[in-house]
Amino acid sequence: MRRIVFVVYPGFELLDMAGPISVFHGANCALAVRDAPPCYIIDLASAAGGPVASSSGVLVETRAIGDLRAEAVDTLLVMGAEREPLLQAMRDPALRDALPALAGKARRLGSVCTGAFVLAALGLLDGRRVATHWDGCAPLAQAFPALSVDAEALYVEDGRHWTSAGVSTGIDMALAMVAGDLDAAVAGEVAKRLVLYARRPGHQSQFSPLLQAQAKADSPFADLIGWIHAHLAAPLDIAALAARAGLSERTFHRKFVAATGETPARFVETARLDAARLLLARGVSLKAVAAQVGLFPATRLSQAFEQRFGISPRLFRDVHAGF
Repeated sequence: MRRIVFVVYPGFELLDMAGPISVFHGANCALAVRDAPPCYIIDLASAAGGPVASSSGVLVETRAIGDLRAEAVDTLLVMGAEREPLLQAMRDPALRDALPALAGKARRLGSVCTGAFVLAALGLLDGRRVATHWDGCAPLAQAFPALSVDAEALYVEDGRHWTSAGVSTGIDMALAMVAGDLDAAVAGEVAKRLVLYARRPGHQSQFSPLLQAQAKADSPFADLIGWIHAHLAAPLDIAALAARAGLSERTFHRKFVAATGETPARFVETARLDAARLLLARGVSLKAVAAQVGLFPATRLSQAFEQRFGISPRLFRDVHAGF
């Protein structure tokens, strides 16, 4: 049995905790279906123990960190929060006294979202490559120059240190832990139980082309961009997109570039390549990927993929498949 300890403090982000907990619990459920014993024990801990309020006001019951010193701890994860509760946690003398000893005995140490600030303030991430929420990357790098902050990654594994970006990426990181502890099949079953769109590898950017463009575009283009994402295998030339938007080709091109910062052709290729990376990371064949993302034949996929990422799609699949 592996004990997973989630460290919380007043004002922590509830989803940082609830998402990964659901993954580890889901792994136990998947094992039960196989008539296998559970793998994980889950503990919630805080500096003093007792009820701790999240930022949304939901209370969780915790054990005092000091009470866990006699327990075998496999994984220790510190939750994130907004600026003020995070600063208070970083300065909390009780947390600063109790956390390093428990971190030192854990096989795996990490954080979700801005929880990296708490670990960094204790010197527990010095010399490591780390991830955190995109809004905290620059402040983290500035405050703690001994860290190498990866502003792109969803999560980073550096030795026994695991750190993730904002909120939902804690789920991706927890799935990767389950895949390493057990196997990819169990992690895949958990992802299905949670109705996830995809199990995202850590190297994927925090910002998908779809999300970036929808955030920047006017409402009509946000709808069009969602349609593009759902129809990558379809002909997506400017004539087809302009017609769907109800604009002339010239007007559509001008307005799309103004709204998204990219030409329609560049955006479509980026969306297709982003989808290709997800499929390749699942081990899908090049021929099938090329057909699904609209870069058929496979030679066309290979050319575009290598030009954009500097690596062949075949090699990318061999490196990342089975995460």
